Amino acid sequence: MISRVAGLLAILAVVAAHAADSFTIAVIPKGTTHEFWKSVHAGAAKAEQELNAKGVKTRIFWKGPLREDDRDQQIQVVENFASRHVSGIVLAPLDSRALAQPVKGAVQSGVPVVVIDSDLNSDQHLSFVATDNHKGGMMAGEHMAKLLGGKGNVILLRYQVGSASTEAREKGFLEALAKHPGIRLISADQYSGPTRETGYQAAQNILNRFGSQVDGIFCPCEPPTVAMAKALRDIGKAGGKVKMIGFDSGSASVLDLKNGDLQALVVQDPVKMGYLGVMTMVEHLQGKKLEKRIDTGVVLVTADNMAQPAVKDLLEPPIKKYLKE
Repeated sequence: MISRVAGLLAILAVVAAHAADSFTIAVIPKGTTHEFWKSVHAGAAKAEQELNAKGVKTRIFWKGPLREDDRDQQIQVVENFASRHVSGIVLAPLDSRALAQPVKGAVQSGVPVVVIDSDLNSDQHLSFVATDNHKGGMMAGEHMAKLLGGKGNVILLRYQVGSASTEAREKGFLEALAKHPGIRLISADQYSGPTRETGYQAAQNILNRFGSQVDGIFCPCEPPTVAMAKALRDIGKAGGKVKMIGFDSGSASVLDLKNGDLQALVVQDPVKMGYLGVMTMVEHLQGKKLEKRIDTGVVLVTADNMAQPAVKDLLEPPIKKYLKE
């Protein structure tokens, strides 16, 4: 009985804070190391600045695990913010299943959740703000088929089990390739892991086995993309000898695209994702109706279009504009 009363009081306290349009929002990324998450952070900070300028008092708390395979730490972060009864949580779950129960617990304690970037096996969150990752993977597969003239041997270096965003990209890529009977998939069961270091080791292992046969390679996010490009350089297969397509706009990958070691990048808009994640949560707290799915867009970038102003903004996100060093 006491716990029920305490829970009710906590919920009433949250409601009272919301009524005053004074919001505390925890933004929890999958990790805090990769450049992608710095761009998401910049977007969240942009939303915070705009809201405060409009008189909607808002404070963002940015906290996540260091590595994108530390499920326990991300679960702990979610649970800690829920126990602090922040106004809302904006979460990029690093595991689509492992984070479902912590999100349910947060919602039951009166803390609503918006999910960004990577989907969650749950019906508890208010909205999903993300790239159409399956579409992005399809774009990569279709462009790979074009680069190879519809025939050749292809490798897919996967990212990590449980990462819904990259799993959707991998699925889309494979579905696109399946339309081209002249393309043979020679490796699609290897995972890079969460860092460039683990990705480099995986890339070396795959190339040691298939390096003499491969014509094209796809990597579904930043760490394996950077790692595989380096591994190809090491064996003299970069520069277009093996056609390579990556995902995300980290500075190393953008340089590799400029230098011709990558033939394309499928690029998200992480600043927009962080921005809309926070804005969507605030709209809910203000009593507005939300869309269940908000698409933040995806673009295929090549040497031909990378200098276009709109594309350049995606390749070089304005992180310093919104984040203090």
